[in-house]
Parts: sequence; structure tokens; C-alpha cells
Amino acid sequence: MSSTKEILSKFKNIALVGASKDLSKTSSIVMNYLQNSGFKVYPVNPSMKGQEILGEKVFGTISEIRSPVEIINVFRPSNETIEIAKEAVKIGAKVLWLQLDIKNTEAKKIAESNNILYVENKCTKIEFEKYLT
Repeated sequence: MSSTKEILSKFKNIALVGASKDLSKTSSIVMNYLQNSGFKVYPVNPSMKGQEILGEKVFGTISEIRSPVEIINVFRPSNETIEIAKEAVKIGAKVLWLQLDIKNTEAKKIAESNNILYVENKCTKIEFEKYLT
């Protein structure tokens, strides 16, 4: 399984790293869209831990989420993705998904060497919308 369509049709539990309470930010727009499209989204933002974004409790780290997480959707700078990839391995995530303009060859190596699907430089919302038309 490699296509974004397969990924988004199979996996429905998403940790959204870099979530923001600013509803005009891209991460919030995408989170809201995914929620309304049937995905369970767990917002992750250390500076907002314990607060709520779009009705969901905010986690400080991916590891704090006690429910199964399949996709880690990253809205953070490329240089932070290596640590996020290591956390993906630790929790047994299925997909590491880096949003538009985010790429990291080391994060890719970590993900792929641990049988985690790797997507970079793509928006989950844009990809999902393609399959609805």
C-alpha cells in the first residue's frame, strides 16, 4: 500500500503534530476538515497540553495519546521531523505524513526502516479531497 488514497481510506486515527488554537492556521483548517470527514484527530502541541482544540484534548507528545494512532500528520519544521519519526516508531504508527514543504531524508530513513509508510510534501486535506471528486 503506497498511495495516499489507500492510506486515507484505511487509517482513520491521526495525531496532528503542530496543532494550533488559531482557527485560521492551516493546521486547524486541516484538523477541522479531517474531523468532519470521519477521522479521529488527536492534537499535539506541548505549549497547549491539556487545553482543547476543536473539541479535542491537546496532548504534549505523541506518546501521551493512549488510543491507537495510525497516521502522524506533521505541521512542524523539517528539522523537527527526526524526533517525530522516532516517536512514530516508539508508538507503532503506520504512517508518517509530512505536510506541504516539509521533507527530511533522515526522518524518511527512520520511518521506512521500521516499516512505517512515509509521505512528504503533501497535504492530507488536499489529498483526501482528490478522492471525493
